[in-house]
Amino acid sequence: MFLKSHIKSITTWVCLGASLMSCSTSTQEQTTTTDLHLVDYVNPFIGTGEHGHTFPGATLPYGGVQCSPVNGVSGWDWVSGYHISDSLVVGFGHQHLSGTGIGDLNDIIIIPTAEKKTLNAKEQDRTKLSYTEKYSHESELATPGYYGVTLENSGIRAEMTTGLHTGFHRWTYPATATMPSMIINLGFAVNWDGVTKTDLKKVDDYTVEGYRFSAGWAPDQRVYFQMKFSQKIVDIRTQKAGARLVAQIAFDKTDGQGQITAAVGISSASQKGAAMAVKKEGKGFDFDQKRIAASNIWEEALEQIKIKTTDKKAREIFYTALYHSKIAPVTHSDIEGNYWSADQKVEKAEGYTYYSTFSLWDTFRAVHPLSTIIESEKRNADFINTMLEHFDATGTLPIWVLAGQENNCMTGYHSMPILADAVLKDIKGIDAEKVLHAMKVTSMQDQRDLKAYREYGFIPFDKGEESVTKTLEYAYDDWCIAQVAKKVGDEKAYKTYMKRSEGYKPLFDKETEFMRGLNTKGEYRTPFDPAEANHREDTDYTEGNAYQHSWFVLQDVQGLIDLYPSKEAFVAKLDELFTASSELTGANVSPDITGLIGQYAHGNEPSHHIAYMYNYAGTPWKTQEKVREIMETQYDNTPEGIAGNEDCGQISAWYVFSALGFYPVNPAQGVYVIGSPLFDEAEIETSNGNTFTVIAKNTSKENIYIDSITLNGEKLDRLYINHKEIMAGGTLELVMSNTPNRTLGVNTPPPSNKL
Repeated sequence: MFLKSHIKSITTWVCLGASLMSCSTSTQEQTTTTDLHLVDYVNPFIGTGEHGHTFPGATLPYGGVQCSPVNGVSGWDWVSGYHISDSLVVGFGHQHLSGTGIGDLNDIIIIPTAEKKTLNAKEQDRTKLSYTEKYSHESELATPGYYGVTLENSGIRAEMTTGLHTGFHRWTYPATATMPSMIINLGFAVNWDGVTKTDLKKVDDYTVEGYRFSAGWAPDQRVYFQMKFSQKIVDIRTQKAGARLVAQIAFDKTDGQGQITAAVGISSASQKGAAMAVKKEGKGFDFDQKRIAASNIWEEALEQIKIKTTDKKAREIFYTALYHSKIAPVTHSDIEGNYWSADQKVEKAEGYTYYSTFSLWDTFRAVHPLSTIIESEKRNADFINTMLEHFDATGTLPIWVLAGQENNCMTGYHSMPILADAVLKDIKGIDAEKVLHAMKVTSMQDQRDLKAYREYGFIPFDKGEESVTKTLEYAYDDWCIAQVAKKVGDEKAYKTYMKRSEGYKPLFDKETEFMRGLNTKGEYRTPFDPAEANHREDTDYTEGNAYQHSWFVLQDVQGLIDLYPSKEAFVAKLDELFTASSELTGANVSPDITGLIGQYAHGNEPSHHIAYMYNYAGTPWKTQEKVREIMETQYDNTPEGIAGNEDCGQISAWYVFSALGFYPVNPAQGVYVIGSPLFDEAEIETSNGNTFTVIAKNTSKENIYIDSITLNGEKLDRLYINHKEIMAGGTLELVMSNTPNRTLGVNTPPPSNKL
């Protein structure tokens, strides 16, 4: 574990507050001590290396503030603002993306300083900024809800924690500080972000406020802020160049411990909302108490799943994965319930929390299904009502929403499975009729190649790019619409969308046994290379190739199997996916295709369900083999421990499900396909207050196969469970072995194309 090796060097900083939970240098080393908390197993540095794109800073579950370091580099591996390879920091932002493939945010960047600095509002090169600081990873400490680091140039210790709408900072200055102060740079931007308007003004001797408007991946982002300091402001030096603004705020002194604290409230709606965040969340705050409160909130969130295992590494990976699965979506409505809406208006969320950062192309697969099991019914309903409000504002359901704004990134319309999942699982507080109406309107638009999809029953490659992926995804999403129509009694819509859900069939080429681009003349694209993986242009596939995308028929796996000459041929093609050469071809290979086992790419989401498809074809022991191999080879408890972009929790949620022993191949179906559980025991506290326990007897690195299975004492000859069985509580017991049971579940595959 990256953090463990540095514990001794940073313990003094952990122990600054006498009320902190633990000051032991050995607690991170132990795995069986009863006084350990679940937060002690979380390592926020996992995913900050390679292409994981996570951030190590402080936030709360689904929190509206993420306080984290900003290295100040524009680059693919810095989309969260931070990468473990770096050792320079330009400040600490208050909004960050977790694991995405595109960079934005890093808003409201501040950094403490010990002396007067030269200001240059135009400068965007971090090496030319007077206040850029060096730091060592030896001095970093990150735990759920807390981040701290020593700034080597100035000797200042910078620490941060958060509330739901407020960031809390503590700066410990060296005795040599000639001007205890801080710098706020509202103009600095990295990656896709670009500032459009800024303001900063003094409110009183302890308070400043302002705003930062920007355009980037979020086309019209607004952040209002207020900062209240523990020490008196004696001077504010400001420089502005166009929309860019930078200022140095100096204080008259530090306290008796050489410290200054700051509360930073934010709002997307108004200056008043930011001020109210400081007033309510930051009034008279004590940093250590806020840090403990944040840790306790995370502890409660992690306690939703309790595992028993002697595998220390797997425990750390698991709880970090559970932690990462709860960072997004983020709270977007402010402390008064107001938010900047997708229609560029200030709206108010009445009776619910409005969320944003919906990476739906990724998170519909596992993040949201996990949420429906363990999060409160209220939170799940709020996710859905946020999507419906987005529909009211824009006329379509969300695709990829950031800072309340639609950026239309990625293919499909994957709000459909999330909405369907909630309706079909009877989540309270949702208007099913309105859900169906929004689904119909969105699916009947002409944008995003939907006109061609309706006209031909698939998207011909001479009518649109990424035609195979788009067709397969629309077909699945339309199946989801059909199920909601059936639920509310709209038989006509049910039949219409079930027919549309068959759009995958024309694309299957029986000769090559791949899904291939088809044109309006009924001709497959030639030449054809299943390993070709061009990135988003001149391709029939999105961030992938024919090997990876030909399996996206979540709604009708049996229908896909039936396109093959036999089940054996289907299984042979699955085997080929995992054993083919990992070489990718093409003029512009997508960087998102990572975590390769053969041509299976675990670092990108289209592959995530595939290992579980063996269960449908009568060879479930191969699912058990492949799932264990993926968990073993594609995850680690190091900064490089995530195989690809974390994508707002999806890669982590896959691990959470798979380690528990099951996975939602069709996320809206309410069926979970069993793989190979990793832990001796796992207790899942469901949202309705029941406990579902998974016991895996004799599980080990060798004993990966399921020999027998019982549910609540009743022997099962199936390798799937349904949502109602989980939510009712009870015990799923699996006896593990080092040899496959080639009869268990072979003749009882998971249901396909039905609920």
